[in-house]
Amino acid sequence: MRSVTFQKCWILLFIVLLSFVKTPSILAAENHDELFISIGDALMDTKDAKWESVRDSMKQFEQEWNSIKKSDSIFAEKVDTQLTTVNSTLKHKDQQAVNQALSDLSKAVQEYDTEQNPVNNEKEKEKVKQLLPIVENMRKTVETGNFTKAKEEYKAFLFEWNSNELIVRNESVVSYGEIEKQSAFLRIAITQDPPNQQKALSALSDLKMAISNFLSGNVQKKSTDTYKLNDGLHLLSSAEKKIQDQEFNGAISDLNEFLTIWPMIEGEVRTKNNQLYNDIEMNVPMIISIISSKEIDTNKAESMTNDLIDRIGLVMENTSYSAWDAALILLREGLEALLIIATLVAFLKTTNQANKQKWVWGGVAAGVLASGIIAIIINIIFSKITAASSREYIEGITGIVAVLMMLTVGAWLHNKTNIRNWNQYLDRQMKQAIATGSLFSFSLISFLSIFREGAETIIFYAGMAPEMSMSQLLLGIVSALLLLIVIGYIIIRYSVKIPIRLFFIIATLLIYFFAFKILGVSIHALQISNVIPTNPIKSFVFIQSIGIYPTFETIIPQAILLVFIIAAAIWVKKHNRVKAM
Repeated sequence: MRSVTFQKCWILLFIVLLSFVKTPSILAAENHDELFISIGDALMDTKDAKWESVRDSMKQFEQEWNSIKKSDSIFAEKVDTQLTTVNSTLKHKDQQAVNQALSDLSKAVQEYDTEQNPVNNEKEKEKVKQLLPIVENMRKTVETGNFTKAKEEYKAFLFEWNSNELIVRNESVVSYGEIEKQSAFLRIAITQDPPNQQKALSALSDLKMAISNFLSGNVQKKSTDTYKLNDGLHLLSSAEKKIQDQEFNGAISDLNEFLTIWPMIEGEVRTKNNQLYNDIEMNVPMIISIISSKEIDTNKAESMTNDLIDRIGLVMENTSYSAWDAALILLREGLEALLIIATLVAFLKTTNQANKQKWVWGGVAAGVLASGIIAIIINIIFSKITAASSREYIEGITGIVAVLMMLTVGAWLHNKTNIRNWNQYLDRQMKQAIATGSLFSFSLISFLSIFREGAETIIFYAGMAPEMSMSQLLLGIVSALLLLIVIGYIIIRYSVKIPIRLFFIIATLLIYFFAFKILGVSIHALQISNVIPTNPIKSFVFIQSIGIYPTFETIIPQAILLVFIIAAAIWVKKHNRVKAM
């Protein structure tokens, strides 16, 4: 059997997601990976119209399939039928028809795999049962009126639920939807201002009932209603109009209905836009909380609702990516890191220490390598659902570490804006030791700048790849890389012509600006991952491009950062004045 290479691991991940059948992680009695890999190879070659390669992959699939199939299985017959369909459509070389036939074959193989490797449902339900004690503890806490503790216990519940929700969803989408809905209602009740004890207790009672019904088998396998994403969009639009007309009870009713049907329509959003999926789950309860509070911020609620409506509308359009889309991903994620790295390299050239660039480029290389490793770990070990939150968690933590390093370097650069200080610095006998220490900081910053964005970029490309040809993907990546190289060259090449004092001022301002922005973005990423809470500030500006988010958790640290920067500037000025005397 062929070895599963790195590329094939990506293909396998894609095929499993494509099958639309999610199964908990189990130890399979039979391994059908080779079948999925052959289908994956065929799908990739179909996009590039490499028909001979597609036929070769199907021959390998057929050989493997004939050697392992159980002829008494109904699902095996279905695989045989779909395989015949694939071979038939290949004769006409119709990309769309072949792609659909391969997708149907993948689903048939997944059904066969599930039949041959059944899940121990009772053992899986024991994991879900662990939710009940957490819910009971929350009930007791809410009864005492301690909502601070209740919020912490809710985080514990959410972590446990996110770890086991697929078990419920696979057996009963209705139970899954009910638990999701009551969880959202509970969050609304304990986070609104002031918290609503009666609603919280009601949600906890219904939540316990939903979990208990699932565990006892008193469940409905499928919903009798059929909903589409457009139904959810209609409810949000209705809620927005009612918010504008200040019919808040009607808006709350529409938003609650949206939460009810969300589990049945979330799939299309989750597979196309993980960020939007997270924002919907976070912001819809927040909107309800805002319009349920004593002081209702109508503009804020309307703006948040309108944002979700616009973004869902984009998801509903047919998704197809071009080279330009691929280029924009790398440009968006890479430009910020490039500016930081180019500033550090330009500094070394300006100060006649160009031979020390290896510290910076070493950090870049390590960042690229670490990004690739983390991206592989996230995509192979974690499911698609948790990949986005893992990505945000990594971005948040590394971003905050990078900010701390930037403050150190920023203060050091700021101190050198005084020419006398700079000349004295160059004349010191210990110059090499000090420079080495600073260069280590530079190396760490360059590493974190790349690492912070790298894993996210790789994961984004993994999600785009199935929706575009490989040639378009590579063209976009190469084009973006070339443009980034040109921008970096211009910055480094012409920065040496800037007067030393002016350069230090510009470099200091750039470092501080990125520290401010990255701090806000990093904390927001941790909020998305539910690591830290989200408490919105009413009537406050929202400028994502510079990292300003209207929450207490982001604004307070940024305010402290600004105080630090101002204090550092005052100290440097006084220090230089004393030295000049």
